[in-house]
Amino acid sequence: MTADTSSESAPETLPLRERKKLRTRTALVDTALSLFTERGFDGVTLDELCETVEVSKRTFFRNFASKEQVASAPLEALWDGLRDDVEHLSFDGAPVLEVLQEALLMTLTRMDDSGAWVTRVRQSRELAERTPSITAYGLQYCDRTSAAIEATLQRRLRLDPADPRPRLALDLLVASFHAALRAWTAKPGTPTHAALATELRSVFAVLPDALTFSRA
Repeated sequence: MTADTSSESAPETLPLRERKKLRTRTALVDTALSLFTERGFDGVTLDELCETVEVSKRTFFRNFASKEQVASAPLEALWDGLRDDVEHLSFDGAPVLEVLQEALLMTLTRMDDSGAWVTRVRQSRELAERTPSITAYGLQYCDRTSAAIEATLQRRLRLDPADPRPRLALDLLVASFHAALRAWTAKPGTPTHAALATELRSVFAVLPDALTFSRA
């Protein structure tokens, strides 16, 4: 799993070494998304990306496993954050899906960085729509991350590993986010963090009806 790349500058509380690492990661993500958008994913080699950012390939591979991963980094930051947060959530008898919904909204709040993150997300989404290898990578990443969150839920809630409910709740959460992301991406104008959060809340609100609605 990767570290959070949601902000352009590292928090001042981080040590200098960590701030430098985060700045390098951010530069790689921003440059990759810009070059891929301008020239196409296959039109940019890893050597060209590293040369533009002025880092070695060794530095690149300390941060990302592939071009597909650096292109997917904005949304990975969100889901990596949720994965880590699940370890500390308080359930207290509340429906697990509702707890996960609130946790995802809180994680999304942390991504708010004056527009940089949502711009990256928009670029990443557009690239994935026309690049099969990015889409395939995203599916694999989603499955791995969901499995990790499911395992944490099973352990913390003391469930039988064969209990399907944690994964079903996660799948509903992921599907809801994708529905909100599609609606948000389709809207004209400058994308905003607040608009994405609003779309997500709207989808969560109609989710119960989606489980029971019929043609009538």
